[in-house]
Amino acid sequence: MKIIIDAFGGDNAPSEVIRAARQAKDELGVDMILTGDAEKLQNCATSIGVSIADMEVLHAPAVFDIHAVPTTIVKEGRDTSLAVGLQALRDGKGDAFVSAGSSGGLVTGATLLTRRIKGIKRPAMTAMLPTARDKFILLDAGANIECRPEMLVQFAVMGSAYMKCVRGVERPRVGLLNVGAEETKGRELELETYRLLKEAPVNFVGNAEARELPEGKYDVIVCDGFAGNMILKLYEGMGELFRDKLKGWFSGVRGKLSAFMILGDIKAFRKQMDYKEEGGGVILGAASPVIKAHGSSDAKAFFNAIRQAKRCVDGQMIEEITRTIAEMKGE
Repeated sequence: MKIIIDAFGGDNAPSEVIRAARQAKDELGVDMILTGDAEKLQNCATSIGVSIADMEVLHAPAVFDIHAVPTTIVKEGRDTSLAVGLQALRDGKGDAFVSAGSSGGLVTGATLLTRRIKGIKRPAMTAMLPTARDKFILLDAGANIECRPEMLVQFAVMGSAYMKCVRGVERPRVGLLNVGAEETKGRELELETYRLLKEAPVNFVGNAEARELPEGKYDVIVCDGFAGNMILKLYEGMGELFRDKLKGWFSGVRGKLSAFMILGDIKAFRKQMDYKEEGGGVILGAASPVIKAHGSSDAKAFFNAIRQAKRCVDGQMIEEITRTIAEMKGE
């Protein structure tokens, strides 16, 4: 298996990318393809004492600016490490792609350069968010601000495929984000989506109110990108609040003694809330697995993003989505 990684995407590239790629090749047994300026990559690898001699490098002299208009990746940005990686994925040089670069550029490139799965109307950004039991996948997390009902149904199909193929959940429970549990609640978007989801080949369990999400009642939550991005940012803000509170509660002699007594629980909670453990969010709908790592990813986060990409390939997630969409269209 070959995983392509944008070596210059993210705040800590390329050094942290190189470290993660080395670890992934050694521990996961995957072949790594790095995209970016070949000379700078080699110089960086030498300076940090990490060998990339057994990794393929696809030269890309430029870096896609996170402030650039996403659609420029198709023409003006074709020589960037992001575009070169996505094009290589489309050309079959690798099985999956990982980048911590521009979210907009990655979504646009995954659509126009790598292409979509046949029948998928729009790709969706995803986020894995913690609950009292495990985690659920949220989509769309911001790529599509305005959605049509049929798009949300496809999000449900793709999210279910991810949870089944990658996370091992046999019958993922799908919830439709709404302002109430009743079938008659919501805008026209939610009302029509609810009707379609009842007939879709997913385990739809009804409307989901935002306050229910941390309880772990759902494995997949679907919504438009406007609402989804607000849920994601709220979760991130609450995570920071919890971390700050924990530091305050367990400072001082008494606090440190208390912390020592429940150290295992504290570590487990911090691990559950740490985005680095997941590695990144999958862009579902692209014809091959594409992982968006956090912009501030370190080597640990990059490694987990690569591992997530491997799991998508091993679990045949794309094949599952392709098959289900084709069956829905009667093909």
